[in-house]
Amino acid sequence: MLTADELAGSPKRFFNREISWLNFNARVLEEAANTAHPLLERLRFLSISASNLDEFYMVRYAGLREQQRAGLKSVSQDGMTPGEQVVAIEEAAEALMREQQRQWKELREALSAEGIRIVKPEKLRKTDLGWLEQTFVDDILPILTPLAVDPAHPFPFIPNRGFTLALAMRSTSNEAETMTALVPLPAFTQRFIRLPDRANGIVRFIALERVIPLFIDKLFPGFKEEGRCLFRILRDSDIEIDDEAEDLIREFEILLRRRRRGKIVTIKVNEDAPSDLRDLILHEMEAEPNDLVLLDGMIGLAQLSELILSDRTDLLFPSFEPRYPERIREHGGDCFAAIRAKDILVHHPYESFDVVVEFLRQAAADPEVVAIKQTLYRTSTNSPIVAALIEAAEAGKTVTALVEIKARFDEETNLRLARDLERAGVQVVYGFIDHKTHAKISLVVRREDGELTTYTHFGTGNYHPITARIYTDLSLFTADKMMGRDAGRLFNYVTAYKEPPKVDPGMVKISMSPITLQKRLLDLIEVEIKNAQKGEPSGIWGKVNSLVDPDIIDALYRASQAGVPVRLVVRGICCLRPGIPGFSEGIEVRSIVGRFLEHSRIVAFANGAPLPSAKAKVFISSADWMPRNLKRR
Repeated sequence: MLTADELAGSPKRFFNREISWLNFNARVLEEAANTAHPLLERLRFLSISASNLDEFYMVRYAGLREQQRAGLKSVSQDGMTPGEQVVAIEEAAEALMREQQRQWKELREALSAEGIRIVKPEKLRKTDLGWLEQTFVDDILPILTPLAVDPAHPFPFIPNRGFTLALAMRSTSNEAETMTALVPLPAFTQRFIRLPDRANGIVRFIALERVIPLFIDKLFPGFKEEGRCLFRILRDSDIEIDDEAEDLIREFEILLRRRRRGKIVTIKVNEDAPSDLRDLILHEMEAEPNDLVLLDGMIGLAQLSELILSDRTDLLFPSFEPRYPERIREHGGDCFAAIRAKDILVHHPYESFDVVVEFLRQAAADPEVVAIKQTLYRTSTNSPIVAALIEAAEAGKTVTALVEIKARFDEETNLRLARDLERAGVQVVYGFIDHKTHAKISLVVRREDGELTTYTHFGTGNYHPITARIYTDLSLFTADKMMGRDAGRLFNYVTAYKEPPKVDPGMVKISMSPITLQKRLLDLIEVEIKNAQKGEPSGIWGKVNSLVDPDIIDALYRASQAGVPVRLVVRGICCLRPGIPGFSEGIEVRSIVGRFLEHSRIVAFANGAPLPSAKAKVFISSADWMPRNLKRR
């Protein structure tokens, strides 16, 4: 273990963020091995870990590879060059992928024992083959595009996350005639085909890449297969906005098209793939040798989510009905009356997200409501939040929607939502070019007794009714005048496209990145340090998704050394090294991974009294303790 002297002022006091993230994803994968969970939920955790790893490769790993190619030697806060990080990532990711495949083999056996089976072609009966052939002709063949690869037919473009079957073919009439062919698997179709159920109740699936070779003569008449392999590619999917962009929407549309053709990051191929096909793929894709990943097992484990059967409730977590806030019921369902009586704090998903939707629906229908302002970072395609905003605008209310089109992988969805809102008469703004607007705020202005009253909703999560069922988040509803005034000022800063002032903008209840939030946190930590030095009660309790920011980490180290007890729940990345004698022994860090995604951000400071205490300063936030959240959002 590193000593306090070795860590003081050294980059070693930080843990590498990329390796920390991979460790987090390994914890997600551990849930797939947890036999206390129902079987299909374990399969879901495996699928999530595979999907997480794909996104990590497309963004974080891809960025480091680009830096490595450019010969950059700049080091991370923990002292590693891009090249060193790439080597460490590849080693850790390889071990993670091996464990994913091992888990899949175990889960496949367990699923089979429960009557859910992935069948191989050689196990199919004649009746199955007959049904499959009809299904292939009717539902699969029309959307397949068989492609020959020769001088007249160059290697086609393969989209990001695309699966492709590569085939070595030989003519049935002329043994000397060979052909290399590709069959891209359609993007918008199920990968696993459910076969007709048998009387014994066993549910059977067969993978699409196993079905296509059964009917290869319908794709390539006169040819037979001599070898094949499945491969899948991942491309660099990060987007960088030009600060000089004159038209942000047009710039994003161009960048999204460019993302689809991003540089190859990795090509996953079956380990037993014929070497000539493997070499052809690598050459034609203009990929580097270390882009190739050979897998002993199934490619694309994220698609295993298709096997989660909703009717096998015995293999799923027990369902539960979220509680609806009782105080709103006591006021006859009137959200505004309930909020006027007292602030309401809602804990999702244990308490229903429907209350957030109802708050906005009532605002849209209420003739006394004159204005609504809303941030939208991520939401669902058919969002009831968006529907309420459209209804309000069509009713003649002043409606402003701050749509963040830079929300990664939701850019296209948010562009479509923005157009729908604009068509309804909503004033849509997109925030700053060089900052993402990550705040989660809804503001409603209502005329009451000849005066205007502001009702505000602050959230730690997104206005997304689907993820709200599986993410733990907090919603605060308030009619507090100071909070409403602060929220209004925040909206005005962003909608005016005005550079926020470099000093405290006069907000009392809100701290906002990139102006005051980091400074406020550091100041609050310093108060705890001084209290501990004076022998007064002290303590810091925090719950965040990620802890990366070096200034916050160093402040927490100082707090520990001063005797401040620090208790942290950090779900994902944690670059702080806890529990080191003489350096951070007063810091305890836990990571919670379970049925729900821990997403709420909460921090409490003792403020001179033992926790818990009415004197404590308690905050909720949409920001993690990362440089991007504190300085670029």
